[in-house]
Amino acid sequence: MARNTSDSIEEYIKELLGQSGTAEIQRSNLADAFQVVPSQINYVIKTRFTESRGYIVESKRGGGGYIRIVKVRFSDKHHMINDLLQNLADQLSEQVFTDLIQLLFDEKIITEREGNLILATASDDVLGEDAAIIRSRILRSLLLRLDREGN
Repeated sequence: MARNTSDSIEEYIKELLGQSGTAEIQRSNLADAFQVVPSQINYVIKTRFTESRGYIVESKRGGGGYIRIVKVRFSDKHHMINDLLQNLADQLSEQVFTDLIQLLFDEKIITEREGNLILATASDDVLGEDAAIIRSRILRSLLLRLDREGN
């Protein structure tokens, strides 16, 4: 059961995505349905449907405007790992790193235990001053190793 309105909105959008892999919504209609202001819809989309979580968000403004959310599907694990490697930034925030580790778990590339161990070693507290740069290096190294292992 959803804990709050944002969770309910996220759950609804994920149900739409589950049907076809794409959710096309009108922000104002969704806001009316959940009795919230349209900015709350924006907040949910910006924080929960990010690229690092495996989503592409497109929006068209204007009278017939819409927001289209697409769940990225990869043909295989090799393709996914290579896509992540090609788009990996030189610095990663703790949140983006966490999202990417969650994505690897969701795609069954790593186990929950492996993901938790990786996350435990990559916090700002552990890595210190250059944490964002080190996190990027850690993820690059992990992805290269996973790709070599044929996962």
